[in-house]
Amino acid sequence: MDGEVKIPDFYVVLVGPKYSGNVGAVARAMMNFDFKSLYLVNPCALDDVCYARAMHAKNILDNAQIFSTFEEATQNLDYLVATSSIQYVKDKKHLREPVMLDDVADKIYEVDGKVGLVFGREDYGLFNNEIAACDIMVRIPTSDSYLSLNLSHAVSLVLYALYSRKEYDVKEKRVIGRVEKEKLYEFFSILLERINYPDHKKENTEIMFRRIMGRAMPSKWEYHTFMGVIRKAIDTIQKNSKK
Repeated sequence: MDGEVKIPDFYVVLVGPKYSGNVGAVARAMMNFDFKSLYLVNPCALDDVCYARAMHAKNILDNAQIFSTFEEATQNLDYLVATSSIQYVKDKKHLREPVMLDDVADKIYEVDGKVGLVFGREDYGLFNNEIAACDIMVRIPTSDSYLSLNLSHAVSLVLYALYSRKEYDVKEKRVIGRVEKEKLYEFFSILLERINYPDHKKENTEIMFRRIMGRAMPSKWEYHTFMGVIRKAIDTIQKNSKK
C-alpha cells in the first residue's frame, strides 16, 4: 500500500430510533468525524426538530437510506459491529459478550469492505436476534450507577474512537466478506450436525463461533485454509459413517 491506508466504508445504522432530535444529533456527530452514510430502520419522522439538531449536517439526513427491516438494511454490509450497554445473562453469554471500544477501533481498519456500526432503540436497544447477526458487540465503559448512554452520545463516542485512529498505517487488509463468512458459518453448523453435537447447545456454540471469527477478522488466506479443514472433517465423518 506504500503507506497509504484504504479506509473501509462505514455505515451508521440506527435501528428503530424514536426521537427525531437524536437522529439529528447523530447526523451532526457524523459530520464532525467525517462519516457520511446513514441507514435508518423504521425511524421516527425526520421533522423540523431533527433538522434543527443536525445543524450543518442536513445533507446527511437528506441522503439517509430508510429500510423497513434490520435484515434489509444490513444485507449488503460485510462486517457488523453491534453496540449495547447490556453485557450478558448466563444463558446468553456469547451473544452479549462485549469487546471494548478501544480494542475494536484498533483493528477495524483491517476490514476491507462495508462496515455497519449498529445502534439500537433508545428504550430497548438491539434485540437478541439483531445482536446475533452481528460479528462483534462493542461496549462503551460507563459507570455502574448509570450504564445507558443517550443514543447520539454513544454514536459520538464510537465515531470519535474510529476517527482518532484514521491515519494508522494498516499493514494487512482483511478481505473476507459477508458471503465468505456466511459460508463458513454454514459449514460449521453442518460439522456440528455430523458430530451429533447436542441440540440444546448448538445455537449458543454457533454464536460463540461467530464472535470468535468476528474478533479474529480472518484474512482470505486464513478463511480458505480453515474452510479446507472443516470440509475435510465433514467428508471424513461422512465416509466413516458409511463403513
